[in-house]
Amino acid sequence: MDNSLAGFDAERFLAEYWQRKPCLIRDGLPGFISPLDGDELAGLSTDEDVESRIVAQRDGEWEMRFGPFDDEDFAAMGDADWTLLVQAVDLWVPAVRRLRDHFSFLPPWRLDDIMVSFAAPGGGVGPHFDYYDVFLLQAEGQREWRIGQACDGSSAIVTTSGLKQLETFEETARWIVEPGDIVYIPPGIAHWGIAHTPCLTYSIGFRAPTLAEMLGDLATELMARGDDRYLTDPPLTTAMATERIDPAFVAQAAALLRSLADDNDVLTDWFARYMTAPKYPELDLDEQRRAETPDVRYEDGEALD
Repeated sequence: MDNSLAGFDAERFLAEYWQRKPCLIRDGLPGFISPLDGDELAGLSTDEDVESRIVAQRDGEWEMRFGPFDDEDFAAMGDADWTLLVQAVDLWVPAVRRLRDHFSFLPPWRLDDIMVSFAAPGGGVGPHFDYYDVFLLQAEGQREWRIGQACDGSSAIVTTSGLKQLETFEETARWIVEPGDIVYIPPGIAHWGIAHTPCLTYSIGFRAPTLAEMLGDLATELMARGDDRYLTDPPLTTAMATERIDPAFVAQAAALLRSLADDNDVLTDWFARYMTAPKYPELDLDEQRRAETPDVRYEDGEALD
């Protein structure tokens, strides 16, 4: 089966859009039928090993709760203004994992996980931005995506609900998406999804570790290796025997760090393992525990102009 996206020019996308600007891939997966429905997604969220959240608006106020959930939780949600989000569904549902094949124009080790959300009409998580790339595949229903300004760590954030929502949102585009449509959002671009009808959305997210996270893991790797590089003093003079740290000491530390940066064998081995490590290493997943669902199915159809 051809796994490419319909009417999609991967080389042009990578040159013009990847990590630069958002785009709408209209009918990228024509005839797409979701391999699971809202009830099955809710069933996954009852498992304590599965990371899940419910985000809702009540009387104009946002609230967020973490799973696992039960039938009573969903019965109390009502018919509007709430969203269930389940992380890493590709770990549990093989048919969802196979969606990764449609993004083979990107290094497979860059892909982090596939989150699936069910939203009642009006549901969403508010205006926000992420530090990673994401493809938002509409699986069922109709959703409106509002695209906003470029953001960074200095952007004003409201966190009273536990959500990291933008204090201001400057809309630059608005798209209404149907099943099979895909929206690409690069890092730092504000976006805001609002369900028009009950809908399912698949979020194919890509790894974006912080420098601090990478350095922390690299330090653990160096200790495990018994790395024997130590900081030594620069050439000393009696004038340097003060409480003030002479810049030469900082330069010496920088040189030591550069020796690590130039150690291609160590960095290559560490980076390969770090970027391919499982998202939930504590879980012992096997085929018997994975949800049994049919393969991803397609109806006959071609991309629309």
